Amino acid sequence: MDLMSLKVQTSNITNKNDPKSINSRVFIGNLNTAVVKKSDVETIFTKYGRVLGCSVHKGYAFVQYANERHARGAVIGENGRVLAGQTL
Repeated sequence: MDLMSLKVQTSNITNKNDPKSINSRVFIGNLNTAVVKKSDVETIFTKYGRVLGCSVHKGYAFVQYANERHARGAVIGENGRVLAGQTL
């Protein structure tokens, strides 16, 4: 899969202070951020629904979806996936 073939632009904001949005936010742990960039995370996770925001930090990321259903789909679909040599 060519991760760069799809251009997606999202905010860096993941609504960490909004308690209503917590169920639509996905934590991605054990992320090899030396290799995987924000644009890669956006490309992978947009297939599950509308991404409102994405923030990438050393070793982890958050993806904020428009609704809880999309977030749950992403967790089911990506949990345990090996990405850049590390299991998410």
